Parts: sequence; structure tokens; C-alpha cells
Amino acid sequence: MTTAKSSKVPTSRLARFGSLASLAGKVAGGMLAEGARQLAQGQKPALQQVLLTPANAKRVTQQLAHMRGAAMKLGQLLSMDAGDLLPPALSGILSQLRAHGSPMLPAQLAAVLKQEWGADWQRQFSHFNFAPLAAASIGQVHAANHDNGRPLAVKIQYPGINTSIDSDVDNVATLLRISGLLPQGLAIEPLLAEAKQQLHQEADYLQEARYLQRYQQLLAADQRFLLPALYPELSNRHILTMGFVDGVALDELRQQPQALRDAVMSSLFELLFLEIFRFRLVQTDPNFANYRYNLTTNQLVLLDFGACRDYSQTVSDGYRQLFRGLLQQDQSIQLQALQQIGYFSTDIVPAQQQAVLDLVSLAAEPLQQAVYDFAASDLAPRMRDAGLQLSTRLRYWHTPPVDALFLHRKMAGLFLLAKQLQAKVAVRALLEPFL
Repeated sequence: MTTAKSSKVPTSRLARFGSLASLAGKVAGGMLAEGARQLAQGQKPALQQVLLTPANAKRVTQQLAHMRGAAMKLGQLLSMDAGDLLPPALSGILSQLRAHGSPMLPAQLAAVLKQEWGADWQRQFSHFNFAPLAAASIGQVHAANHDNGRPLAVKIQYPGINTSIDSDVDNVATLLRISGLLPQGLAIEPLLAEAKQQLHQEADYLQEARYLQRYQQLLAADQRFLLPALYPELSNRHILTMGFVDGVALDELRQQPQALRDAVMSSLFELLFLEIFRFRLVQTDPNFANYRYNLTTNQLVLLDFGACRDYSQTVSDGYRQLFRGLLQQDQSIQLQALQQIGYFSTDIVPAQQQAVLDLVSLAAEPLQQAVYDFAASDLAPRMRDAGLQLSTRLRYWHTPPVDALFLHRKMAGLFLLAKQLQAKVAVRALLEPFL
């Protein structure tokens, strides 16, 4: 159950813009105060030093979490997808938004339920818990019991979120630009456009219900995975009702035997390869909270299907070719594959192109060993340093193709989860059957 403090979600466009304008004013005031303090000490203040103070970091994080929706989600996207390009302090601010949001006030929740289900909505339940189990960027989840007694998980969207997506994304991006937090040469327009499209999709719970049904069909014969049942009669665009599936958070598995942790991560990596090469449908959100583990049935529970993305045969085949080139350590094959996926569509000098190839080869380190020990790996900081060198020394600010960006986000999330579980995984052996 979430312990975050409840607050009213601002619903009107004016209120949401006012929240960001207020934030900008507070950040500016904090900058002036910090600059004056440094000048009084005889120091010449730098923009990043006065901007990214702990107080300002707290202001940004709290305000975006209070707004929820696209404002919070964009912070999550930037922290995952552009983390190597952003100042470490900003990356730290945004990464805090990945954890959880603030739940709605009970009165606002009651009004939403009445609007969506009618005044007598409680007749459909023998019990409904107003304290949420979890609160995220788009909505919050409540435990309930159907009138027939069956346990349910009810996902309820924050009011006004679906109509504020485009303006939220634009306003947050403007705030980050004028603050100087984003590098001048970083072209985030493709990411912003894709963030809007992805968020509109995630805000349509009927679309998520369809993705859940597709995964139920695709994984029906695979007993390693457990998916919740869908209750269509209690679902609409703003509420998604599913059967409650018991399980522990994956980070709690650190106390379990090595063999179990290895098996869990092996299943998740194999699921990723199934998604890319067989299903051509990938759940792209790497949030650990999207998974649970049922210790009774020994099954991985898959919970969230809002961030699913269909992939074309061309992109799927491009990744198949890329992985072949990586296993063979043949950069000519890798270059052709990256071009097929959509890299290097803009002007790029040979040194930049080679640096991208080297970065991709570095990321493939888990494929070069029979069993990769994620606990002992320092690959993440080496990747960060290589990405920083690419963007700073070689001035390569080009963002990856959108399809690749969301897929790499998922891969990075699995890597971090495997490291947290201290898993040892034969990633190469899992991949080879798909090539």
C-alpha cells in the first residue's frame, strides 16, 4: 500500500500551467538566493551550481509528482532515455519520479468513481478499499472485492490527465529548456512527439485491456507467466478492472536462493526476445513494479500493459541482424543493421559513427560470456561514461530512433533488475535460438 501523502490532482489546463509557472518562479528564486550566497563567499556562481541545489531538486520533484500525468511521465522518460546526456543532478531529480506518485484525495476519488460508474457504483462490490495499493503517473490502483467475492485490482485514472497530455509535455519541455537544464544541441523533439503519442495510448485503458488480452493469448501455453483476468464489464477508458494476482515485489527476491533469482531473470530475458522476434510486441516500461513473483505457484506475474508497442518486421529483422553481428563481432554487419533500424539518418562524421558502434558493442558485453554475472558488472557506469564522451567530446546529440529508444529503455531496465537481484544469466544461450 502506498504511503505517499494524498493531494488533489490539478485538472484544468490553467491550473496545470499555473503549477509549472509557480515552479519556475520558485526555482528562479532559489537560484538567486544560492547565487547571492556564493557571491557573498567570494565565489563566482555557475548556472548549474545555482540551479541544481538540493532545495531546487526537491521543488522540481515534488511539483511534477503533484501534477502527475504527462508532467511526471516526461520526467520519467527523460531520466531513463536521456540519462547519459543530462547533468547527473538533473538525472537524479527525474529518477525519483520513477518510484511513485501522490494519490488522489478521497473526495476527488469518490467523485471520479461516481462520474465513471454512476451514483450506485458500490453495488457492484462487496468491498472497496479507498486507500490505494499504488499510485503512479497516470493513475492509482485499489484493492476491491466483486459482489461475488472475487478479489480485484482496480486501476483508476487521475481526472483530466488524458486532456492535458500535449500541453503538459510542451510546458515541461519549455521549463527544462529555458532553465538551461538541457544541453543546447540535444534535439528532443522526436522524443516529445513520441512521449505524447505513447501517453495518449497509456491513458486509454481500453487499449491497455486489448494489449492484456493479446498477451494472454500469446503466453497461454507458457506456465512461467501469470497474467491477471480482465473484467470488461467493470472497465472503460479511465478505469481498468482486473483480477487481483498475489505476489511479492521482485526486489524482495534478493533473499531467495541464487537458482530462483537466476531463473526469474532468465525468464524475463527470454520473454524480451520472444517480444522482439516472435510477437513483435514489446511491453516497453521497465518499472520493477510492473512485475511480481508468486512464491506459491513459482510464476512471474505480469501486471502492466499500458506501454506496449508494436514493432515492424523491418525493425525486428534489423535487431536480429544486429545481434548476429554482435555475436560475430563484425561491425560491418552491425552498421547495416543499425541503418535498417533507423540510425544514422542524419549527417554524422566517421568518428561519431564509430563511437556509436563501439557503444553498441560495449552494451552487448553480456552476450560475450557463457554466463554473465550481473552482480559483478560495472557495465552501467562504463556505458554512461561512453555516452557522455560521445555527446561532449564528439558533439553527437542525436537521439536514437524512437523504436530503438523505447526498446533500449526496456533492455536497460532488465539489466538494472538483474544487477539488483545479483543474477547470473546465460543471455547468449537464451538469444541464439531466435537468430
